[in-house]
Amino acid sequence: MACQSTDKGATVRLKEEEPCPYRTAFQRDRDRILHCSAFRRLKHKTQVFLSPVGDHYRTRLTHTLEVSQIARTIAKALFLNEELTEAIALGHDIGHSPFGHAGEAVLNQICPHHYRHYEQSVRVADVIEKLNLTYAVRDGILCHTNKIASTKEGNIVRFADRIAYLNHDIEDAFRAGVLVPEDLPSEVIHVLGKTKSERITTLVSAMICHGAEHIGMASDVQKAFDILHEFMYANVYLNPSCKHEEQKAEQLLESLYRYFRKFPEKMPENYQQIALASDIDRAVCDYVSGMSDSYAVNQYSELFIPKFWK
Repeated sequence: MACQSTDKGATVRLKEEEPCPYRTAFQRDRDRILHCSAFRRLKHKTQVFLSPVGDHYRTRLTHTLEVSQIARTIAKALFLNEELTEAIALGHDIGHSPFGHAGEAVLNQICPHHYRHYEQSVRVADVIEKLNLTYAVRDGILCHTNKIASTKEGNIVRFADRIAYLNHDIEDAFRAGVLVPEDLPSEVIHVLGKTKSERITTLVSAMICHGAEHIGMASDVQKAFDILHEFMYANVYLNPSCKHEEQKAEQLLESLYRYFRKFPEKMPENYQQIALASDIDRAVCDYVSGMSDSYAVNQYSELFIPKFWK
């Protein structure tokens, strides 16, 4: 049975600490995530389009904020814990790699420990940032991609994540010229709506109307949602025009990984300490996966691109 956000176990931390006199346990988690370095780096991490030119394409940070807004709306309407929901949403991608899922794929391939961004997000919170989050928030972060969370709030974030990225990725694909509105499947338009606002409103309303007992949505809306998901994978996420730079990004990250594995003393001291406490691969994966796109490019340029004498 899933635990409730009000259960005592939901607020257990890895290390016991005194309660805050002004904030709930989940408010403290939210604030810790907001103030951590990993959260700030999300502003320079790719969502779908690698290092896009223009201010209006989504980054990992703007995606996170949209997930938070959608999830909080659903949680509040269902009389669930909005603070827990917000903390999970804000923390769900703090361990994401640079260069989106292309970066995730190459790190998973070359690191013997493997790499999944949802697992790394919990590791960032526990080991690298030492946020000492509650069980319910850590569980929600871990389960946001493809598992059933122990709280209803965690499962709301799992749906909100997909609602957010499918709809904002459609908008970014329109902006990039990868799609035009007429490309969207007619059965999706008929059920969910023509515009981003209409689709999000339909999906959020469907979840609210479905109720808090079992987090989900009506079967007809879920079916249209699944068709949209399949369409986006076929026409955007796996589209060669969106992926032509990904091979370069993968080669860049693999080069950085090999370099720092060979020269771990070149990493910041806290990652050197992780190497001593665990092993080099674990530390290098932590370091490289935590880089922003721009920092990774700068590191690669510094290490591998010849500099001209002035």
